[in-house]
Amino acid sequence: MNNIPTVMIIFGGSGDLAHRKIYPALFNLYRSGLIHDNFAVIGTARRPWSHEYLRGQVADAVHETYGEVDETDLEAFASHFYYQSHDVTNVEHYVTLKKLAQELDERYSCQGNRIFYMAMAPSFFGTIAEHIADQKLTGSGFNRLVVEKPFGTSLETAEVLNKQINGSFDEEQVFRIDHYLGKEMVQNILPLRLSNPMIKSIWNKDCIKNIQVTLAERLGVEARGGYYDASGAMRDMVQNHIFQIITLLAMPEPASLADTDIHAAKEALLDSLEIPDEAEVAAGFVRGQYGGTETTFAYTSEPNVDPESKTETFVAGRVKFDQGPLAGVPIYFRTGKEMKEKRTRIDIVLKDMAGIYGETGENSITIEVDPASEICLTINGKTIQGGGLRRERLAYKFSPEEQAQVPDGYERLIHDVFVNDSTNFTKWKELKRYWEFVDAVEDAWQKQNESGQKPLTYAPYKMGPAESKQIFANPTDHWIY
Repeated sequence: MNNIPTVMIIFGGSGDLAHRKIYPALFNLYRSGLIHDNFAVIGTARRPWSHEYLRGQVADAVHETYGEVDETDLEAFASHFYYQSHDVTNVEHYVTLKKLAQELDERYSCQGNRIFYMAMAPSFFGTIAEHIADQKLTGSGFNRLVVEKPFGTSLETAEVLNKQINGSFDEEQVFRIDHYLGKEMVQNILPLRLSNPMIKSIWNKDCIKNIQVTLAERLGVEARGGYYDASGAMRDMVQNHIFQIITLLAMPEPASLADTDIHAAKEALLDSLEIPDEAEVAAGFVRGQYGGTETTFAYTSEPNVDPESKTETFVAGRVKFDQGPLAGVPIYFRTGKEMKEKRTRIDIVLKDMAGIYGETGENSITIEVDPASEICLTINGKTIQGGGLRRERLAYKFSPEEQAQVPDGYERLIHDVFVNDSTNFTKWKELKRYWEFVDAVEDAWQKQNESGQKPLTYAPYKMGPAESKQIFANPTDHWIY
C-alpha cells in the first residue's frame, strides 16, 4: 500500500469520536503502510493539552481498541501527533494553526496535502469551513474535508451549511461520512445484487413484493436527551443510515464501479423518489415514544427531555421510487429506541409464485448487518415425512476468523478519504433529496401535533407500537422479523 503524505487536522481532537474511532483507525492505516513516515496529525480543541498529553491519549485509545500492540510501532505512530489549543470562533487561532500545519508539512514532506476532519458539534461546521477559507489553511496539494453527521437539521439549514462549506471546498473535495456505509454487509449489497446471476435476475418489481429495513436499538436516549429531543428518530436515523441502505437496494446498475458512476446511478434513482403528502404520511407512517416500567424511565421522564415532548423515539414508514429496478415496490423501514434487541437487518420479500403446490408462501433474502454478518435465503423444501412443504434456511456467514479480519467502518472510510474514493460517502444532491423527504414527513407531523395528535406510546423492549403493521399497503403483508 502506498504511503500517502498528508497533514490531517482534526477539529475536536480531544473528543470521544476521535478517541474511540479516529485514532485507532489511523493506527491500523499506519500499520498497513497507507500512512507511515510522511504524515502528521494536529488535534485541536479548547482544552489546554500538550503534544505529549495528546500522544498519551492516542496510545490509550489504541490500547483500548486493540489491546496489546507492538509498543515500538505505537510510539513511532504517536510521535506524529501534535496538539493545538484552539477556539474555532477565534480567527487568530487559525493563524497559529496555519503556521503549525506549514511547519509539519515541511518536517514530514507532506507535499502540501491537507485533510480537515470535523469531529465536533455540527453547529461549528460552517464557522470552521469559512475560517479555513479566509485564513487560507488549505495546502498547495490536495485538500479534503470530512464532515460528520448530522449535516443540518432540515433542508433549509443543510443548504446554508453546504453554501458555507462550498466557500472553501468544491463538492468533490467534501466527504460527508456515515459509518453505516463502512459496514461490511452494507458494502455487500451491490455485490450480492449485481454479481450473482440467480439474485440479479429476480431483483426487479416483477419478483420482489416488498423490502423491509429494520434498525433497532436496545438502549434509550440515556445522556443524549437534550440532543435527541431536538432531533428524533426521523432526523437521527432515517435521514442518513436508513436512506443510505435504501438507495443501495433500489438504485439501477451503475455503468461501472467508479465512484462517479455509482453516484450518478444514485442520483438518477433519487430524482424519482416519491415525496409523501399529508395524507400519505397519515396512512404510511407511524411514530411512537417508549413508555416506562418500574425500573426504566419513559422517554418524557428522561433527563433533559421536555415532559410534554412530541419527539418520536420510533418511526415506521415507507418509501417508493418511480424509476429503477424496484419502481413501485414499497420499501418499508422502522427504527427506534428501547426495542427488543439491537439489530440491523434487511429483508427482501419475494412474491409468491403459486403453482402446483398452491400457495407456497414467499421466499425471502435476509441481510444481517448487525450484530451478525450474514446473508440468508429462506426457501421452500419438502417435509421429510410426506409430500408437504417446509421452510428451509440457507445461510452464508463469516467464520470467527473472517469476522476478525473485518475492518471497522471508520477505518475503511478514512482509508477512502486518503485515496480519494468517494463511493461510500454522501453527495449533496443525494442528501438534498433525503432532506426533502424527511421535511415533508416532519411538516405533516407538526400539523398533527397542532391538532392534538401525539406519538403512540409503546412498551420498552418490544418492536415498537403494534400499529406499525398498519403501514403496509397490502393488508395481508406483515413484518417478517
